[in-house]
Amino acid sequence: MDGEAGHALRGAAPHELFDAVRELLLRQHGAHGVELLLADYASARLQLFTRQPFTVESVPAHQGPAGRAFGSQEPYVAPSSPQDPTGPGGGGAVVHLPVSVRGDRLGVLSVAYAAGAYDRSRLGPLQEVAEALGHEILVADRDTDVFLQARRARRLTLAAEMQWQLLPGRSCSRPEYDLGAQLDPAYAVFGDSFDWSSGADHLTLTVNNGMGEGIDAALLTNLAVSALRNARRSGLGLIDQAALADQALFGQYHGRVHLAMLLLRFCLDTGEVEVIDAGSPRVWRLRAGVVEEVVLEAQLPLGMFEDTVYSCQRFHVLPGDRLFFLSDGVYDVLSPGGERYGLHALARAVMNTRLLPPSQVPRALLEELAGHRGGVEIVDDAMVVCLDWHGRPDAGRLEP
Repeated sequence: MDGEAGHALRGAAPHELFDAVRELLLRQHGAHGVELLLADYASARLQLFTRQPFTVESVPAHQGPAGRAFGSQEPYVAPSSPQDPTGPGGGGAVVHLPVSVRGDRLGVLSVAYAAGAYDRSRLGPLQEVAEALGHEILVADRDTDVFLQARRARRLTLAAEMQWQLLPGRSCSRPEYDLGAQLDPAYAVFGDSFDWSSGADHLTLTVNNGMGEGIDAALLTNLAVSALRNARRSGLGLIDQAALADQALFGQYHGRVHLAMLLLRFCLDTGEVEVIDAGSPRVWRLRAGVVEEVVLEAQLPLGMFEDTVYSCQRFHVLPGDRLFFLSDGVYDVLSPGGERYGLHALARAVMNTRLLPPSQVPRALLEELAGHRGGVEIVDDAMVVCLDWHGRPDAGRLEP
């Protein structure tokens, strides 16, 4: 980390992090102007950071110079326009830098230089500033609302607020895998959720589809996710995690409502996956150009009956596999003519997005789903989680 950047950020109040970065870049790095763009909750726009909530100033998240840096997760240097005061006649440059933390894409830091003031030697230090800013924003979110507010194109419903606070992030990268996930509708979700936790040897992933809507659905999902986390953090295995969450839901609701769940544990060395399928969501796999459903034995949803006994199944992932975890709000959605989205449409969408990184795939699939709905208002959560499996190159693996 750049020493001056780290010192400036650590010494700034949480709500003044961007002010500290802007002052540093203007004073020490020769910049003429600095902007911070944060990804909105729908992953569709990059919102200009401002202390005025629900700002309308934004750019597409995957178009234009800033969108190019956000999508590729690589710096992009663009010439300034003739109208840009940083470079009369377009002679200046704007450096767009991804602001990310361990694969979780937060936004883009755009640093403008007057004509002749930028050269490539500045790029490395600028990247370090952007990286340091990303880490500090995540820490600052515990103490200030300004960055969360800046991500919002409009107000969240209370249920959506509760759901988004549960999520670990929207993407994550490690040498063994890359993850991306998205919920729709972003500003008024119902009961779907996802969670993940990575350790030295395993990745645990949960994908939940709760009953109901609004506050009732959010409360149900909060209880289930909290129970699963409590069991996982107590060192319990998958079967006991499911049992504890099942008991928590039944104890609270006595079977009146339930929650469907996929609970998976990936061995990072071998690619062996332990899984409990408590209802839906479903799993699809793209392997060697073929899309197919991973067929699992469906067990009872959490909270339906008292003392349900769960069992683990196993399958294997191979380097190069891409897995999709989808809620019924994806595969059951109907077109205006009453046609289910189904496997055929999903396979087409999966192939159309095969060259995108997992962080971009969920948004792209949800946009295709919106086209299938044909403008019909969404009536259920649509949740997509995408996992690319790389494995450990030097580890022994079992055959599928």
